[in-house]
Amino acid sequence: MGARERNKGARGERELAAWLTESGYPARRGRQFSGSPESPDVVCSGVPFHFECKRTERIRLYDAMAQAITDAGDKVPVVAHRRNRGEWLAVLRLDDLISLAEMS
Repeated sequence: MGARERNKGARGERELAAWLTESGYPARRGRQFSGSPESPDVVCSGVPFHFECKRTERIRLYDAMAQAITDAGDKVPVVAHRRNRGEWLAVLRLDDLISLAEMS
């Protein structure tokens, strides 16, 4: 991955953290603080999610989800994705969606 892609990824992580914070869930970038490969892209302690953030035009969804699943620990793995001029999308496993629905 080149510097341009890394910069776009970092911007996406800051964008997602800002969006979550503005929505009432204080968040921050994860990697810049812990530096660990297992750390989430965005840390949001108010929600039970592990965020894998993808800010790209084309996404390898199953690869991104596999990475989120591997790194999630006891949290629900979520791939947050936004392409240029698009809205943020959240992708999670259907089983996790049903489990969340049953909790409400």
